Amino acid sequence: MKLVSVNTGMPREVSWHGRMVTTAIFKEPATGRVALRKLNLDGDRQADLRVHGGEHKAVYCYSLAHYDSWKRELPGRELPMGMFGENFTIGDGGPGLPEESIYLGDRFSVGTAEVTVTQPRLPCYKLGVRFGYDDMVKKFLASGRTGFYVAVLREGEVGAGDEMKVIAQEANAVAVSEITHLYVVKRYGEAEIRAVRRALRVEELPESWKEYFRERLRQAGQIN
Repeated sequence: MKLVSVNTGMPREVSWHGRMVTTAIFKEPATGRVALRKLNLDGDRQADLRVHGGEHKAVYCYSLAHYDSWKRELPGRELPMGMFGENFTIGDGGPGLPEESIYLGDRFSVGTAEVTVTQPRLPCYKLGVRFGYDDMVKKFLASGRTGFYVAVLREGEVGAGDEMKVIAQEANAVAVSEITHLYVVKRYGEAEIRAVRRALRVEELPESWKEYFRERLRQAGQIN
């Protein structure tokens, strides 16, 4: 994969449904090389640290190929790089959704840094703020084009044009798309139960997700 654009943005206040909302979802392409640190890129911040940011969500990645899909679904809409709030716009991932071929715990070198995949994105209402209508959140999740977050294993510098090379993969392979499915599906069958048990063995999956999945297993009668 290739890093097509590095996007950053600081929190700002915008009006939404008659009230002021603080959000950092408005990202713009950065020029030159950017320092990537444990919690974020230089020049980038998150507005609500209760649900955004932190080591497990240091960088949000989104596929350039998804832009083509959204342009067909949202004709006439301007979609500049960073429109989905992503820090890394990535390309050349091959056919199919990257969420189906990228797994939790996958480690990548990018520029002089190293990162590891931790979780898919679950959109909040601020994606609707960015696009100007609430239904965008529902459309985004239903599309399967969620993108994914990475944690920073080694700080370094990154820039557009850098290769993102896989340097290690987690043995308990669980695709990003599979985690999203396990989160939204109403009822767990045998396949979902097996997948959740694999996911619980992945060190990089944050504890908050593991707690959610343990509760789902309890509801399915799989944990006393």
